[in-house]
Amino acid sequence: MEYTPKKVFVLDGKTYLELSYAEFRQQKDTYHGRRFIPLHGMLMEVPEDAYKAFYKRKRREKYLKDRSKDNGDFSYDMLTTDDCIRKNPFNFALDTVIEDDRERKAALTPKQEENLLAFMEQDAVYKKYRDEVIILLGTGLRISEFCGLTTALDFKNRQINVDHQLLRDTDIGYYVETPKTKNGIRQIPMSREVYQALKRVLKNRGNAAPFSVEGYKNFLFLKNDGMPKVSANYDSMLKGLVKKYNKQNKEQLPNITPHILRHTFCTRLANAGMNPKALQYIMGHANITMTLNYYAHATYDSAKAEMERLAA
Repeated sequence: MEYTPKKVFVLDGKTYLELSYAEFRQQKDTYHGRRFIPLHGMLMEVPEDAYKAFYKRKRREKYLKDRSKDNGDFSYDMLTTDDCIRKNPFNFALDTVIEDDRERKAALTPKQEENLLAFMEQDAVYKKYRDEVIILLGTGLRISEFCGLTTALDFKNRQINVDHQLLRDTDIGYYVETPKTKNGIRQIPMSREVYQALKRVLKNRGNAAPFSVEGYKNFLFLKNDGMPKVSANYDSMLKGLVKKYNKQNKEQLPNITPHILRHTFCTRLANAGMNPKALQYIMGHANITMTLNYYAHATYDSAKAEMERLAA
């Protein structure tokens, strides 16, 4: 059901101007790009910091609600806060008492990359997604950064400018966030393969729905309805792709997610011997430790080759 507010309050200097929703719709071009939040059945314009704080709180509330469904509402931290007990008996790292047997995320091997892209090129269903996978494998973008790309690409300098990410919440819809840290704002060079793939995506891009969010529009990757794709669309696509591939091939592919593609990109560059600080910049990692962890994924072959290189 479409949300129709009773009234709309817009900032007019230091005061608020009250409008009916019909009046607001008639003047929507005037208020394009300004920020409004729903409040008690109305829409109210707020400054940018208040807008971000509002939706950050909404997402936090949703997270806590989902956790309480899984774990119940009881919290030992509540009891310590209320002085009911002296110490939370479960305030310790779980992996110090229980072995972490979760499956480690593994980068795709070069052969797996090759097989995956070759399969997509020949498959009638997944061929249209091939360029998107090439771009993800060739840039290491976070999926929300990838989805935030617009048609305003810097082909002249062959670089991808990353300064925002596009996300979608079932309760609040689409929203834009700046990268998690200042290191997330960066420029990523386009390789020849990525450059060509972006050109093809732009050429084959369908008709976009009239849509903008927080001043951003003309998003590059679109669904069939013309709206921007988000992380969930790629999760679903990759799951179906791997399932179909594994049905038709003896050599199986592991589970693949958008983050695995980012992980693969970073591991490949680490294995190639890229300077860790340069790789940290490209990945947008908050600290060098995160980047150095990828060098731990070096294989025996890469370690042997590096020793032979140093001994030469």
